[in-house]
Amino acid sequence: MDYKRYIAEKINAEGVSTEEIAALLAVPPDPAMGDYALPCFRFAKVMRKSPVLIAQELAASIAPDGVIAEVSALNGYLNFKVNKAALAGQVLARILREGERYGASDVGAGRVVCIDYSSVNIAKPFHIGHLSTTVIGGALYRIFNFLGYRAVGINHLGDYGTQFGKLIAAYKKWGNREEVEKGGIHAINDLYVRFSNEADEEMEHEAREYFRLIESGDKEANELFNWFKSLTLAYVQTIYDRLHITFDSYAGERFYTDKMAPVVEELREKGLLKESEGAQIVDLEPYGMPPCLILRSDGASLYATRDLAAAIYRWNTYHFHKCLYVVAYQQNLHFRQVFKVLELMGKEWAKDLVHVAYGMVSLEDGAMSTRKGKVVWLEDVISRCVEKARAVLEEKNPALENKDEVAELVGVGAVAFGALCNNKIKDITFSYDRALNFDGETSVYLQYTCARAASVLAKAQAEGIAVEELPAFTPCAAESELVKQLALFPETVEQAAEKYEPSLISRCLLDVAKLFNKFYLECKIMQAEGDTRAFRLALTQASLTTLKNGLTLLGIGVPEKM
Repeated sequence: MDYKRYIAEKINAEGVSTEEIAALLAVPPDPAMGDYALPCFRFAKVMRKSPVLIAQELAASIAPDGVIAEVSALNGYLNFKVNKAALAGQVLARILREGERYGASDVGAGRVVCIDYSSVNIAKPFHIGHLSTTVIGGALYRIFNFLGYRAVGINHLGDYGTQFGKLIAAYKKWGNREEVEKGGIHAINDLYVRFSNEADEEMEHEAREYFRLIESGDKEANELFNWFKSLTLAYVQTIYDRLHITFDSYAGERFYTDKMAPVVEELREKGLLKESEGAQIVDLEPYGMPPCLILRSDGASLYATRDLAAAIYRWNTYHFHKCLYVVAYQQNLHFRQVFKVLELMGKEWAKDLVHVAYGMVSLEDGAMSTRKGKVVWLEDVISRCVEKARAVLEEKNPALENKDEVAELVGVGAVAFGALCNNKIKDITFSYDRALNFDGETSVYLQYTCARAASVLAKAQAEGIAVEELPAFTPCAAESELVKQLALFPETVEQAAEKYEPSLISRCLLDVAKLFNKFYLECKIMQAEGDTRAFRLALTQASLTTLKNGLTLLGIGVPEKM
């Protein structure tokens, strides 16, 4: 049963829909107030009464029944207490029945959501700044699939530009195939850095010529470019595998080379293209933005040109419900411009383009700065976190089997959770010690809670006690609070999709873990008997299922033991 929906249907507030009421119902911070509360302040204008009077009148109009045990009004809030035995029985039965599908739905059936994330640059290693786009995008990809949408993960590769001419020029002058094969992406990056530091005017000319050769289809130039690309993709795949990240498309900037001219022509035909100092622009001043540069004075395309072509291609290919761009907030203006240009072109679907902005990542010793040479490679952060996780596990549980495998799950999870535990727009200062804290708001805490629950269930199984029959049982306060939190998980998953905010799931899981550990410490589980033990084992199983489902959506693995 959807308790919020059930309660909402009992409330007859003039001029307010059942859907609006259900959306406003929340769990009060103080359990003594009730199980659900409805703030009536938003109804005052519609109903032309004070929130206090509205709450009192609504409370008087709702009779308790088998589900609603008590209704009261206090300071403009309408508070509900539900039948705790009925709530517990229905919530746990659903979780045990649905298992790894608990929280899933078909709300998105028949609709496509394109998600542009990670977007690596060819010939450049992953730095820590790529963490957020990669794990937030990956989480959204899994969340939308979980809700029945067809999510299309797009890695919009940075594989176009004069930098590739520079790279070929550097390789030709200083490179060695054997050394590059051995050094991989870092050897390629070293060549590019050397070019940036040492190139003279003649080499810059060579670089421009090599890029022209790439564009014109020259065999040797394209073989070198494709080699650099294959080395890059092989390198990033190792990181994607560790972070549980997948894509359905690697169509990058170069893919749209032959798709930009029709876009420019359409802009011209619709009278949107204007000349400014030799360049071609779309004037966005009437909309409070600087002009969107479409072609430079030398006729070269820009990011905006390629993004316009990409958006049109994605619409024509996928007919998406939404197209998300998981890109740092520094690109806010860029996407506002691109979306406005598409709107001016008459693309009705432009309203379904969404910039999912996120904050910056730095380490405790200061912000990352490419210009100052202070670049922190993501692979190094992950590996160091795994090493530290293994040391912590060695200290806490020397007898633990498969320490390396567990350390990998713990360390990688800690890095990913660092970008998923708080509102995505916040800047992040990553701390190894904080991320690996067993008692803090961390993925390690969640994984440890899972291991604790799994240990209880393993003990029950070893004693031949199955979690099958769910008895009618009136839970105590600790049990009831945990049940209510578990019941919020499906709604939280939907909210995470609606708001493009995976951290909502993170916060829900942390609340589940906190309440489970309180229940674990206050309530005897295996020492109980009969219906009490059966109920508590079912509650333990339901908690583990919910935590694992949520962590899976976040891309974080769950070790059986820790």
